[in-house]
Amino acid sequence: MIVQADSLVKKYGGAAAVDGVSFSIEKGQIFGLLGPNGAGKTTTISILSTYLKPTAGEATIDGLSVRRQAGKVREIIGFVPQEIALYPTLTALQNLKFYGKMYGLGGAGLERRCREVLELVELWQRRHDNIEQFSGGMKRRINLGAGLLHSPRFLLLDEPTVGVDPQSREHIFDTIFKIRDNGATILYTSHYMEEVELLCDHIAIMDRGKVIASGTLRELLKMLGEGGVIELEVAPPGCPSGLETEIASQQGVTGVRREDNKVFVSSSNSARSLPPVMKVLESAGCEVGSLELYAPSLEKLFIQLTGKELRE
Repeated sequence: MIVQADSLVKKYGGAAAVDGVSFSIEKGQIFGLLGPNGAGKTTTISILSTYLKPTAGEATIDGLSVRRQAGKVREIIGFVPQEIALYPTLTALQNLKFYGKMYGLGGAGLERRCREVLELVELWQRRHDNIEQFSGGMKRRINLGAGLLHSPRFLLLDEPTVGVDPQSREHIFDTIFKIRDNGATILYTSHYMEEVELLCDHIAIMDRGKVIASGTLRELLKMLGEGGVIELEVAPPGCPSGLETEIASQQGVTGVRREDNKVFVSSSNSARSLPPVMKVLESAGCEVGSLELYAPSLEKLFIQLTGKELRE
């Protein structure tokens, strides 16, 4: 494992922004970190990048402690923030040279690395143009390039495609795969579910400072049931307690969760499970106000687990 987080806690006053977070990332993996606003993603990333010290717990990057060896950790990681961290009146090449010198690069090595990075993000021909002349997508690609100059072993990408056009997004995806293929390990956050589904080998979902689900995309979608989910909204005053056990015993049902007036039924075959589930509700005197059947998807799982839209 190149990244190991063990029971990370970060408190502000009496409130825990990160509350016992643990996960591991294998070398060469693209690891997706999802969560609604306020879930603790940014704080977790800030701890891994050594910007913040945890209140408790430990994290290591390639065996180096983010607590005790922060200086050495910074030498082997790259961080690409959501905000564009470029100087608009400088050229693309001048920006990269500036950041390269901050990483301790210089001379012919810096010149060579700037060219390699600009060719990687396919903007070598625009190297002498000021950043203020670039489109949003081009700025994002240079922003990504700035985090790659020192060839980091672990790269943290915080929503690197926000506000970009589809063509630039494809360029960024291609670059990410090339970085991974060259041996880097990547932590990726995004508000776009389809990006995480496409890019990430492993996904962790956070809410209220905790990791509430983790696994490959296939493993996570199994939580919804191979055949999908039946979502029922029960009209007030609702249904009697304990009904979940009877619903769970019906044909094909693999899981039942209740949230206020909603009942979520995971099933291996939603169409086949629906009639017996409805019969149970009818026998209990429950009036169904609305009904929806949907196939497994990361977005549906996210909303079911957190109760929030990702773009909230």
